[in-house]
Amino acid sequence: MEINVYPHHALGFPGPHELYFQNLSKRKQIMEKKENNRKLRVCVATCNRADYSKLAPIMFGIKMEPEFFELDVVVLGSHLIDDYGNTYRMIEQDDFDINTRLHTIVRGEDEAAMVESVGLALVKLPDVLNRLKPDIMIVHGDRFDALALATSAALMNIRILHIEGGEVSGTIDDSIRHAITKLAHYHVCCTRSAEQHLISMCEDHDRILLAGCPSYDKLLSAKNKDYMSIIRMWLGDDVKPKDYIVALQHPVTTDIKHSIKMFELTLDALISFNKRTLVLFPNIDAGSKEMVRVMRKKGIEHHPNFRAVKHVPFDQFIQLVAHAGCMIGNSSCGVREVGAFGTPVINLGTRQIGRETGENVLHVRDADTQDKILQALHLQFGKQYPCSKIYGDGNAVPRILKFLKSIDLQEPLQKKFCFPPVKDNISQDIDHILETLSALAVDLGGTNLRVAIVSMKGEIVKKYTQFNPKTYEERINLILQMCVEAAAEAVKLNCRILGVGISTGGRVNPREGIVLHSTKLIQEWNSVDLRSPLSDTLHLPVWVDNDGNCAALAERKFGQGKGLENFVTLITGTGIGGGIIHQHELIHGSSFCAAELGHIVVSLDGPDCSCGSHGCIEAYASGMALQREAKKLHDEDQLLVEGMSVPKDEAVGALHLIQAAKLGNAKAQSILRTAATALGLGVVNILHTMNPSLVILSGVLASHYIHTVKDIIRQQALSSVQDVDVVVSDLVEPALLGAASMVLDYTTRRIY
Repeated sequence: MEINVYPHHALGFPGPHELYFQNLSKRKQIMEKKENNRKLRVCVATCNRADYSKLAPIMFGIKMEPEFFELDVVVLGSHLIDDYGNTYRMIEQDDFDINTRLHTIVRGEDEAAMVESVGLALVKLPDVLNRLKPDIMIVHGDRFDALALATSAALMNIRILHIEGGEVSGTIDDSIRHAITKLAHYHVCCTRSAEQHLISMCEDHDRILLAGCPSYDKLLSAKNKDYMSIIRMWLGDDVKPKDYIVALQHPVTTDIKHSIKMFELTLDALISFNKRTLVLFPNIDAGSKEMVRVMRKKGIEHHPNFRAVKHVPFDQFIQLVAHAGCMIGNSSCGVREVGAFGTPVINLGTRQIGRETGENVLHVRDADTQDKILQALHLQFGKQYPCSKIYGDGNAVPRILKFLKSIDLQEPLQKKFCFPPVKDNISQDIDHILETLSALAVDLGGTNLRVAIVSMKGEIVKKYTQFNPKTYEERINLILQMCVEAAAEAVKLNCRILGVGISTGGRVNPREGIVLHSTKLIQEWNSVDLRSPLSDTLHLPVWVDNDGNCAALAERKFGQGKGLENFVTLITGTGIGGGIIHQHELIHGSSFCAAELGHIVVSLDGPDCSCGSHGCIEAYASGMALQREAKKLHDEDQLLVEGMSVPKDEAVGALHLIQAAKLGNAKAQSILRTAATALGLGVVNILHTMNPSLVILSGVLASHYIHTVKDIIRQQALSSVQDVDVVVSDLVEPALLGAASMVLDYTTRRIY
């Protein structure tokens, strides 16, 4: 089998004529003439067989240019442990001088041993770095040993070049890899996605090199035709190419029990599959000792179909995976290097689940049964896939050396993070908070149904109006529809809806959000739970109260009652309602019937009222009462005066009566005076009962009644209450504002 060599541009990596640093003229000058022609002292630290396969090509490149570089090699970690093959020997066989050997592994192969190993490395490394005094340290990957190296170098003000940053795998390695990225000053990444991840992590783009994987320089230039001797040496004389399996599986430190069970299932599946298999021992992570026990328990080292080895030199390992029928396990080698040959790979579990892979990789994420793994072997074994074009084009090392030469040691050591532009954060400014925190307010009137988005300042940001349907089902559906539309619009308007407040006529239990009894104006509206359907639909808290109470709440928060301890609001509209604020709190009464001010009786023989009684304020002063009287006058042809007309298709109402009074209709004036007098007497009763500091008249009729009401107070009230002021509300939408205030007062009271 020959190994294809891809053109430089095949993977999107810069070609020989696409200088990666074409926009970095400053670095080009540095490369041409280093200050005092001083060589760059580079320390390469390698911890295990895997990272050496990536670092070795760079080390060879550095060694080949002694006029530019001085190379110091530090060996630590599992390289120096016999159980893991004493792999430092391959570094010596490659003719590198090892400056320092550091025994940093605390045996135990569990989580605590990993932590202790990092600590031991941190204790030993400062002396080494003080002695070597490198200009830059090259650190690879995501191993715990590498984290100790990067931490030591960063704290000792040594520049760090990190190889293979920005990648995603799926285990604790991700956290370690990204931690090293934040410590590193320069970055060499292998894929476009990794480059973008580094930029997203706020690393300086000028200090990121997309070079490809250094090991690919060796993979794609390997032309060893005598692969058969390598296969025979490791697997036996009777094994043919594409008729054996390479297995390499490591523990997953975040789920050791599961990874051991998965390894056991893998071995069972391989035994059943009955093909010659080369099994490499796992790395030194927590759980590896238990995995080795599983191998020995199943007799893998003595099984005729298996060859269990601690280490294979990288040059030979390349040929073994290139000509294998399949590779199985969870090593990064399977999803990265093996793709260069198109060898089928079965990736087990989640250890590499986040990595970019070629089509040669079949993932078995939940490798929880032997049968599932066995099926994957049957699907993959013996196939040949297109060679991967993801991790490199065979020219990483020249780019990395060029990058190293461009490093300016005169630049400040302190790294800078390239945070994306952020708009001035005004969300913590109190004015902005008050503007954007909002409520959905619902006003359920006798004629119209209105929904509004109301800001903390009482601004009605947007209002929706529909005719109030006559039936319960139509009405509740319309309320839900309007509220959903308003909530969606609020997002576009940058309003954060805190909840929903509902103002409705009738007697309301605000604790349960239930309309107990409605007025005759709103049909089918008794014992209605308003809170549940709205809360379930919008996933927001919901408050419900009587419209008169809401008017009082509106005055307390936004109107003339603001800051007052005691005041009363009277609504003069279709009916007469009201609300009482006592000691800053709204009075509901024992059966939620307080402040039914429209039903204060002011005459024992007065007109009938909608409540069933007669002589109530509402029977005299409400819009309905004025409409009744206007119709009587109109029927008697005594309403219209010169300058007035009522179209045939228009119903006679209170406004016609008021217009007639303004134009001098004496009978209309008398009716209005009687209505205002009845309202005035009711206010006198309120003053004598509640002794508020203010009475606020609200609604469309308030301005027509105010002067007469004040006259009646002067005539009829006790002298001790005659100084109580009576004013007309300046709020345009008291019902909506009151509904909103229930939400805004409750949800923000812990903040303001």
